[in-house]
Amino acid sequence: MASSTPSSTPSSARRPRRRTAVTAAALVAAAAIAGLAFALDGSAPGDKPETRSPVATGPADPVPADESLLALARRAPGDALAVGPADAPVVMIEYSDFQCPFCGRFARETEPELLRSYVDKGVLRIEWRNFPVFGEESERAALAGWAAGRQKKFWEFHEVAYSRTRERNKGEFSAEKLVAMAREAGIPDIERFRSDMASDAARAAVRKDQEEGYGLGVSSTPAFLINGKPVLGAQPTATFEEAVEAAAEAAGR
Repeated sequence: MASSTPSSTPSSARRPRRRTAVTAAALVAAAAIAGLAFALDGSAPGDKPETRSPVATGPADPVPADESLLALARRAPGDALAVGPADAPVVMIEYSDFQCPFCGRFARETEPELLRSYVDKGVLRIEWRNFPVFGEESERAALAGWAAGRQKKFWEFHEVAYSRTRERNKGEFSAEKLVAMAREAGIPDIERFRSDMASDAARAAVRKDQEEGYGLGVSSTPAFLINGKPVLGAQPTATFEEAVEAAAEAAGR
C-alpha cells in the first residue's frame, strides 16, 4: 500500500533525506499521541492495552496535526472498510475493537450522527482500523470484519456486531456466532466468508492495522485521528462534530 533499474536522478538522491524527515515527524507525532493517552488513562505508553479498560471521558488536548499523521489516511477508492468519498476534506481514522463497549457506544450513538451530518454531505470520510486488544475473541471478530468487507458488507457486519453490548470473552464472538452475525448482515456467500476469515490475507490486514496503531502509541480503544488530530475515547457527539467542523474549515470547506 519500483523499477529494478538503478537511477541517479536528483529526485532519487533526495529520497533518503525525505524518508528521514518523515520518520522524525512520525516519532514526534507518536510521542504526542502517547502522551495524550497517558494523560487520559494514567497508563504508560508501553503498557499492554488488553490489561485495561477503554477510556470514555476526558477532552482531547489541542495537539496540532502533523503531515505524517495526515498521510495515514489511505483514501483508497473502493476500500470496503471505509465510508465516504475518497477525496473528502476530512478523514477520521478509527482504531476500534468489536468487543470494546465504548467503541459500541460510539457506533450506536455518535457514528449515525456523523454519517447523516457529514459523510452523506461529502465532508467526512471514516476509515476503520482493526485494533483488537481484548484477546482471542477480539482477534476473531477483527478477522470476521475483514472477511465481511471482502463481500462489501463490512458496515452491515459492523452494525450487527455493535447492535448491543456483548459480554467480553464469553463466547459472544465464537466462530459460529460470527457466522450468524454474517448471515444477519446479509453476507451472501457464507463459505467464502469462513474461508476469508481463516486466511493469511485476513491476518496480515489486521496485523497491518494493529502495527499502525501501536506505532502511533494508541493504547486503548476507541482512538481516532481527525485530519491528523487525536481524539481518544467515546467522547460526546458534540466533541466529534466540533473536531470535524474545525478540520473542514481548516481544509477550506
